[in-house]
Amino acid sequence: MKVVQIVPTIQYGDAIGNAALALRDILINMGHDTAIYADGITLREEQRRLVFSIVDLPMLNEDDVLLFHISNSTFLHDELPKINCRKIGIYHNVTPAKYFREYSYILFRLCAKGKREVKQLRDVFDYCLTDSDFNRQDLISYGYKCPIDVCPILIPFEDYELAPNKEVVEKYKNGRTNILFLGRIAPSKKHEDVIAAFSSYKKYYDPDARLLLVGTDQHVEGYRKRLEVYIKHLGVEDVIFTGKVMFDEMLAYYRIANVFLCMSEHEGFCVPLVESMYFDVPIIAYAGAAVPETLGGSGVLLSDKDPLITAGVIKKVVSDAKLKKEILDGQRRRLKDFSYENVSGQFKKYLEDFIEGNR
Repeated sequence: MKVVQIVPTIQYGDAIGNAALALRDILINMGHDTAIYADGITLREEQRRLVFSIVDLPMLNEDDVLLFHISNSTFLHDELPKINCRKIGIYHNVTPAKYFREYSYILFRLCAKGKREVKQLRDVFDYCLTDSDFNRQDLISYGYKCPIDVCPILIPFEDYELAPNKEVVEKYKNGRTNILFLGRIAPSKKHEDVIAAFSSYKKYYDPDARLLLVGTDQHVEGYRKRLEVYIKHLGVEDVIFTGKVMFDEMLAYYRIANVFLCMSEHEGFCVPLVESMYFDVPIIAYAGAAVPETLGGSGVLLSDKDPLITAGVIKKVVSDAKLKKEILDGQRRRLKDFSYENVSGQFKKYLEDFIEGNR
């Protein structure tokens, strides 16, 4: 029996790709004949040999199992009904197209098409796994009738013990307050709300503070330009766009951050929240989409985006040692739920139950 994964596009540093590679190791340890297949592949050399082109996907039999990662539009969705095997959908959510209407016709069309395709797949899968209950409710609202379980995304934490980029650490670890948001530059992530809060914090509490916005602006350069205009309008300095970074640079930004500030309105899980927990960075986040679920009572959850209120919260978290300790203690407790052992154990049980006909 084969248990294979299909990831439409797999990229270096992407959370979905990292999870697929980690699941590959689990499947091998479980004794399964397994491999990953993708249409678009952008990986480091040592990872590239672990992923095969979709054109090399072998003929699958009725007893084989296909794990298909769902995250956006792909021609592979049309091919799924033709594959004669047992199918598990792993749903990572699709960003609502409305966020890209003003900034990227390509992403607007891609996300709108992706949502339609997810709905059209409702009778294709025998079973689904979702990163969060937020995502599970998505599938239910689309008419999915198959069993659906929640299994958080698998994060290979051992990678985070690699050495951080020395240049980034030396540049920014100099006693100034570093407020971090890490994630691709995208309208759904509401960078403007992060900037507004930072502007108030810098004006009223800490003129030496820095805001580090880590992530690529590919396909949304118009949104990035609008953010730059907004920064000039506010008259705020020390807002730094890093662009796409290497893995060791990402590690460095977490290590020098004093606060992780997230104002995103759409997250199916939000891996950077868990990464912040791992690096002991106190989290302040707006209660949007799956964010409250991922935090699970840890961090500081905001029900309002008022920049003055948020600035006051940042000040309190940075300056109150007792409060900071309480926040970090809560985040460490929550982090245990996402440990490799816990999540891999959940995945193994769900897969074994499915194979045995109990799901």
